[in-house]
Amino acid sequence: MSLLKGVILSLICLLLGSCGYFDNSAPEEVVARVNKKVLYKKDVEKVLKEKEFLLDSATIITDYINDWATNQLLLDGALLNLSEEEQNKFEKLVQDYRSDLYTKLYKDRLINQRLDSTVSDQEAKQFYEANKHNFKLNEELIQLRYIQVGPDFKDSKELQKLFIDFQPEDRVQLDSIRLQFKNYFLNDSIWVKRSVVQAGINPINASNADKLLKKTNFLQLRDSLGLYLIAVKATLSRNETAPLEYVRPTIDQIIRNKRKLTLVKQLEKEIKDDAIKNKKFEIYN
Repeated sequence: MSLLKGVILSLICLLLGSCGYFDNSAPEEVVARVNKKVLYKKDVEKVLKEKEFLLDSATIITDYINDWATNQLLLDGALLNLSEEEQNKFEKLVQDYRSDLYTKLYKDRLINQRLDSTVSDQEAKQFYEANKHNFKLNEELIQLRYIQVGPDFKDSKELQKLFIDFQPEDRVQLDSIRLQFKNYFLNDSIWVKRSVVQAGINPINASNADKLLKKTNFLQLRDSLGLYLIAVKATLSRNETAPLEYVRPTIDQIIRNKRKLTLVKQLEKEIKDDAIKNKKFEIYN
């Protein structure tokens, strides 16, 4: 530790009474000064309260004071070296930003109180039918189910029968033994990106996916990691229209955003009309 740092720490500890303890009953005390600006003990207290583990409170205090001083010196330097015109320009930007923050927070709270975020199936379907041309796929999708078991799995024939038949009773039985699977995905009503399938099933890759992942295909593949059972229910190619269930989250978000924009305009009008009614807002000709 340098001599200067040691002196600083000593002064801080004297001012605070102890580097790890503060007397809340003491009057406001100054721990540092930069020109006409001062840093109070209460400000340093807040920093320590925000830290979960005070392994070295002295270092935390010193770093905070040094950072505060550096920022104040840079600010003072900027005010000395920037022209009055530049300062006025930046001050306006600061005021505008402050105003935007307050108004955005207020509007968001009003919107959250009144916005209906529920999108019905009928509303989503109507939007989808009217905008189908905008929902073109940029990559292949696939519906499938698969199971991966280890190379030492014994009942592979019975497993294959359950997997291919896939009747309700078969699904119940598969669910009862799923802890024996190394990996599995049995919801073949969900559309999945083919790239995700290629990444998740070891024997399938970009070079053989076109051949293996075809509609109605049943595959039984093996490698050093075990046995893979794969059944492809349906596929969609690039530039085909995306199915509604796949783009439903996007549609819901679009509808909510439209509602929000409408509500914002409505709220702004209500606020202005109320101000005019109560003579808080007047336009002079």
